[in-house]
Amino acid sequence: MSTQINIGLQAVSKIVSIQEGGAGLSNIRFIQDTSTNLVPRAVFARSKADLFENSFLEISESLLVYYCPAILGERIFRKLYSHGLSPEAKKLISIPAPELLKNKANKALMPVKAAIALGCFAIPLTEFCLNYIKNGLTVKMFKQGNFNNVVSLEKGKSTSEYNDKVAKSAKKNIGRAAMTYTGCVAAGTALALRGKKSNLLQKISEFILMPGTKLFKNKKSAGTVNKYFGLDFRNNGGKLAMSNGQLTSCVLVGGAGYFGAAKDRGKQNFLETLYRFPLVGLYIICGNELLERGFKKLMQNKCPDLIDKNLNIPDVKDIKGLAEKLAGERGHNVDALYKKLLKQKTMLAGVPLLFGIGVMGFFVAGTSVLFTKYRYNKEQAEKFKTRFVSSEKFLGNK
Repeated sequence: MSTQINIGLQAVSKIVSIQEGGAGLSNIRFIQDTSTNLVPRAVFARSKADLFENSFLEISESLLVYYCPAILGERIFRKLYSHGLSPEAKKLISIPAPELLKNKANKALMPVKAAIALGCFAIPLTEFCLNYIKNGLTVKMFKQGNFNNVVSLEKGKSTSEYNDKVAKSAKKNIGRAAMTYTGCVAAGTALALRGKKSNLLQKISEFILMPGTKLFKNKKSAGTVNKYFGLDFRNNGGKLAMSNGQLTSCVLVGGAGYFGAAKDRGKQNFLETLYRFPLVGLYIICGNELLERGFKKLMQNKCPDLIDKNLNIPDVKDIKGLAEKLAGERGHNVDALYKKLLKQKTMLAGVPLLFGIGVMGFFVAGTSVLFTKYRYNKEQAEKFKTRFVSSEKFLGNK
């Protein structure tokens, strides 16, 4: 079948197909997170230093969070910690822990899976470090450690004392993260070597991979906690891929770095982070997923051929076959039906993404900039008022 599709629809469907290209959550989350955060923050950048910081953080964070877990887990720690296992056992490593444990004979594999997860904890710890690295680079490149100088609330360079304080804090916290990761690797190695013969280590491993199962008897509660807080990988055709739980760990551990690094640079940086980070962090963890699900539910009756009762939608590559099948059953024109389904597919994928860019991106970035300027001006006005009153009292006493 030869189907003519206009260039615009071809381009959009190509973008949508990227998220279905076999990298778990990585491709789509990379596109969503980078476009939602980097583009708006670049538009609202308040100086060259601010633009550098936003670009450095958003690009490095997205590459780190969405691609490194699978690289570290699949290519390094899976090979390292599954050494000595039988070929059959090695294949089972990619199966999610709750599914794997349906056969109790697989309990001995839990320590190996947990060891791989702990090895990949380098990702959230590096995420933690990125904000301190950013602070150090800004001090070195722009001689600005005070946030008020970075975002042009105050002109000129930060004092050398302030810059030294920010740089020292960055080095100290990066060192702390390195020590923590050393502990993670040591613990993972112990689990991989000794866990097979220890019931205690197997239970610890199960908690690392699926804490909800250990904390809740209710299956729904357990499943939710496992999904968003378990460090187990997703199974992507037998390969390890980033999971929601790993994404949550990156947001939470990285958040500690965000707030710590912001506090080093002054009150306004901390308050801006306090406003922005919880909104963006929650959206990254589950907000976009909930938005997509809600939108599919809303459109289910309008797109009955594309959205099934479980809110599943076929991949772009499968839509042509679906159109041929439905057209044969109904006697419809295949070409027209294919275009209709493809348009619906791109709409269902595109609307949540555009919402993320427009609302979570531009709105949050824009309002955070405005609120910071408002708080700063208000603080300066109060300082001026205090000095004026003090000088009046001094002159009155004289």
